[in-house]
Amino acid sequence: MASFERTVSRSWSQWQAVGAFALIGAAQACAPPSQVGGVRATPVAPGSAWAAPSGATAPLNSDESARATRGSAVSAALGAKMGTLSLVDVVDLALGNSPQTRVTWSQARAAAATYASARGKFAPSIDAGFVGGPVRGVSQNPARIPNDRTTMTASLQVQYVLFDFGARGGAMGAAHEALFAADLNHNAAVQNVTLQAEGAYFTFQATRGLLAAAHLTVQTARTNLAAAERRHDVGLATIADVLQARTALAQSQLAEQSADGGAQAARAALALACGLAANAPFDVAPDSSAMQVRDVVESVDSIIERAVRNRPDVAAARALARQSEHLVRSARSAALPSVTIGANRGRVTSNNPSLEGQTYVVNFGLSVPLFSGLAREADVAAAQENAAAAAARAEQSRIAAIAQVFTSFHALRTSAQRVATSAELLASATQSEEVARGRYAEGVGSILDLLTAQGALADARAQAVQSRWAWYAALAQLARDAGTLGPRGEPNLTLTGNK
Repeated sequence: MASFERTVSRSWSQWQAVGAFALIGAAQACAPPSQVGGVRATPVAPGSAWAAPSGATAPLNSDESARATRGSAVSAALGAKMGTLSLVDVVDLALGNSPQTRVTWSQARAAAATYASARGKFAPSIDAGFVGGPVRGVSQNPARIPNDRTTMTASLQVQYVLFDFGARGGAMGAAHEALFAADLNHNAAVQNVTLQAEGAYFTFQATRGLLAAAHLTVQTARTNLAAAERRHDVGLATIADVLQARTALAQSQLAEQSADGGAQAARAALALACGLAANAPFDVAPDSSAMQVRDVVESVDSIIERAVRNRPDVAAARALARQSEHLVRSARSAALPSVTIGANRGRVTSNNPSLEGQTYVVNFGLSVPLFSGLAREADVAAAQENAAAAAARAEQSRIAAIAQVFTSFHALRTSAQRVATSAELLASATQSEEVARGRYAEGVGSILDLLTAQGALADARAQAVQSRWAWYAALAQLARDAGTLGPRGEPNLTLTGNK
């Protein structure tokens, strides 16, 4: 007896030591690390920068890079036109090369796999198993069952849920609506990328037009300075005329430099919209075709109705609201019974023939939830509130779409009016500059009149360029807000003929 007590006491002490070491190890594992990757784990102070180890800033490996660019595609024909891209080419390049569409594409594929998983819950589960090994036991009858024996069992088990009061149906319905939402969000991303590409293209063309207009203004300013110097040399103008002409030339050169910087920034934005590096070799074809301003035939109310019905992001919000309703059904089923049926067949082999044989099992199961500390009730309440929030978000999406269509519809009309007004302004400013230049050349006009007229002409040129591309951008914005923007940039809106 004393020996047994000593053994138990010694064993208990050993277990205490093991437990203490385990607690110390767990505490060390949970404590914040002081170093990571050979450097401090955190910055020294709030105002200090963290010295990142090389592993923290390492580029993606080949597998990660392959996953990051999976699905991107630039056709050989498009690659050969990188120096003279048209609007359609820019949109094709953006859709085939944009990370945004790859994100939503992967999310849609993941949602499809989740739906397949939820649908698979309606099928029976089949599992094969194998267990065995040497066994040492204590038997009251060693003659029948030896203490040292080897037993191996191979089994095949089938399990099926007969009835679960909507748990699987709710999960599958939720996954079904989530798949719809993911696909619709991808469609919305396609339209957003198309709009971004078109907007960047229009902005770049506008900045190039502004730069060309600035070049003309500089050339005119140089001509004015030369004329003023000649007039001064022959005594027909004062030094004030020369100084004013030089000032105008410097101002036009500053404007030209600013326009050039704006063009380079617009080029970088266009590269980003196309999924390219800003320093990638590409260019767009110049577009100096005649402006064709057209008006939308449809009323704003009909466009709003179509947007609410078909716009992909609005439809996705409705799908997420329906998904939340299915999740309420699934949460309610957790408090209800479930009925299962199962079968098992096994084969036992052993070094003892008396233990060998076939096993057959058929079982029925009934699981009745009784009490969970009100957790299930709370889960149902949370699911209901989440469903209410999702429905509110769907309504907010609908209202926002209406506001966007209304705003972009009238913005397009305003842009069309600005195109017409800027054309009249350019024609008037051109005539005024020609008259002022002729009067100055004849000696009956002042340099101030000429510079004023030429400044007005420069502003009119800029207004004409900006209003033209602003109208195209407004049309694309209305098409996107209406949910009709096509994958090649087509607005798919009914427009009138030329004005």
